[in-house]
Amino acid sequence: MRIMVMAVGRLKQGPERELAERYAARFDEAGRRLGFRGIEVREIAESRARDAATRIAEEAAAIAAMIPEKAAIVALDEHGDSIDSSAFARHLGRWRDEQVANNVFVIGGADGLSPELQRKARLRMAFGRATWPHQLVRVLLLEQIYRAATILAGHPYHRA
Repeated sequence: MRIMVMAVGRLKQGPERELAERYAARFDEAGRRLGFRGIEVREIAESRARDAATRIAEEAAAIAAMIPEKAAIVALDEHGDSIDSSAFARHLGRWRDEQVANNVFVIGGADGLSPELQRKARLRMAFGRATWPHQLVRVLLLEQIYRAATILAGHPYHRA
């Protein structure tokens, strides 16, 4: 299974990008031994439309155009389920075992994700009840994906 992270907005050079790249590289190394085909991060340009509804629609169209057929979609949404790391690992492991070809995590822009993308998601998840900047959400997500691989491998990185 290939994992894709689609995020509206760009991470500029700096500590957030370095940390995101570090967790992605760690996952690539650990995940390949578990049957994952790597991780790909795609950045979607933020819409410059004047109103929020149009921005959401334009960003959703750009995201939808890049999602492969029959992908398992996970929407990062502040109103989604707050799940622990072990449950997250079980989701990834189950999709891998079901031979889902692509698992796509979607991080929306400042105005959020379109209701249509949220409906298509197999899982809507949140990192708690707080609202986080999309740059930090990307780092948190990549860390959790790496953590999930270590949980599935029985590696001591995760201590519950």
